[in-house]
Amino acid sequence: MTAPRRIIGIVGWKNSGKTRMVAALVAELTGRGWKVSTVKHAHHAFDIDKPGADSWQHRQAGAGEVAIVSGRRWALMHENAQDESEPSLEEIVGKLSPCDIVLVEGYKRGDHDKIEIRRAESENATPLAPDDTQIVALVGDADETGSLPVFPADAIPDIADFIERHTGLRSGETT
Repeated sequence: MTAPRRIIGIVGWKNSGKTRMVAALVAELTGRGWKVSTVKHAHHAFDIDKPGADSWQHRQAGAGEVAIVSGRRWALMHENAQDESEPSLEEIVGKLSPCDIVLVEGYKRGDHDKIEIRRAESENATPLAPDDTQIVALVGDADETGSLPVFPADAIPDIADFIERHTGLRSGETT
């Protein structure tokens, strides 16, 4: 990365509402005029391609990278070789076009500031914040009495305000 990026993660256990939260925050922050990019970490083999599609056939034939390009969007799929490890968050963020902020879904063990989502419906109820000093706020069913700010899950404007202050999106207001 040539310049530091504003990055904040949304973390939590499976079924905690991370995707819904990221989507709501993207809508809120872009509605405020910010250019937002996202990174989603997947813990399993995923595929954004459909069997039988031209690009799928290219990958099946052994292409290490396949770019799909149209007048409206483009995507680059990269196949990790067997001896190639998963790229770091920093490497992926470095590939993004310039933006005001990057919202990261997942990477709960990453070395970046994060907001923890807690919900009773989650797969695991173990709080992440006690073992992670990079967690800067809590959302949802958190019953913390510590120093972290706690927001209800539906308080999207308030969470966006916090993100603006915490990351310095609002000039002169950093934490």
